[in-house]
Amino acid sequence: MNQQPAADYGAHETMEMHEVLCGTINCINTFQLFQQHVVDPGLRQILDRQLDFLNNEYNNMVNALHTHGRSQAVPYRAQTGGTPKYGLRQPAPAAPNASAQQLDDRDIASCMLSSAKNSATTRMHAALECANPTLRSMLLQAAQNSAEMAYETWTFMNQKGYYQVPTMMQQTTQTMINVYQPGNENTLQAGAANQTWKPLQ
Repeated sequence: MNQQPAADYGAHETMEMHEVLCGTINCINTFQLFQQHVVDPGLRQILDRQLDFLNNEYNNMVNALHTHGRSQAVPYRAQTGGTPKYGLRQPAPAAPNASAQQLDDRDIASCMLSSAKNSATTRMHAALECANPTLRSMLLQAAQNSAEMAYETWTFMNQKGYYQVPTMMQQTTQTMINVYQPGNENTLQAGAANQTWKPLQ
């Protein structure tokens, strides 16, 4: 009985790449729909830049699969401006739209942010399941790219007041932070030096 040769990629990384590429296609298609609805010039610039990058990144990942990793991962250069604004400033109420005609820049930015967050999670999970070192590196960079896109979109939303950051009282925040103190470096080093390892019985 003839035995089939083993594939060049592991089962996990093949299925994970399938999820990543399908997710990227869905993101590209959705962003293309948003292009005809976006009004704010700043958001339009972010959308166009991210869409262009996603198209190139998708082709790069497909090429890496077909050439067994002979492709270079490219980082996304997010353009973020402004210091994050903390605190709630009378946030607008949120509810589902009654129709597609109500879609506005806030909705579009929120969907872009959710898409980038989901992509970052999917791509990082895929990297952790990847055996091929080149594909793994590409997926790690892709996850970082999604994180950068998310923060770029979030910064726009934060500056516009679409995404406000609730805070606790200063005393509560400081109390929580002060719970954690630096470890004693000398104690940690001594503990590591005195550590004895016993074989499992």
